[in-house]
Amino acid sequence: MGGTAPNLMTSSKLAHRIGELALEKKALDVIILDLRELDAFTDYFVICSGEVDLQVKAIVDHIYETLLAEKVKPLSREGYENLQWVLIDYIDCVLHVFLPDRREFYRLEKLWIDAEIEELTDESPDLSPTNSK
Repeated sequence: MGGTAPNLMTSSKLAHRIGELALEKKALDVIILDLRELDAFTDYFVICSGEVDLQVKAIVDHIYETLLAEKVKPLSREGYENLQWVLIDYIDCVLHVFLPDRREFYRLEKLWIDAEIEELTDESPDLSPTNSK
């Protein structure tokens, strides 16, 4: 997986781990877009929303810090200054955390309409990194 995770976490497991961490901070509408069959620049997008900028910050900080502790370092992080749309690029998996109005405006789910979409909730099975797909 692109060298982002010395612990050999697959891109699918990373996407599910990111989704799990987002849910821990009560992120809204957490989805994973599988882009592997679409000649995209990454394997997965994880997209979610926070109700206000402070929640966006909490979601981003939690994911960023937890994955750093798990030795998964991002290539880049953008949008953190404004907290309306924060992107963290983990090479094979890209996280997008939006405020609801920004998410509606950019509609990434619609841009990648052919991608397989998995919706995550607190009740989603197999979210733990050892059991995810």
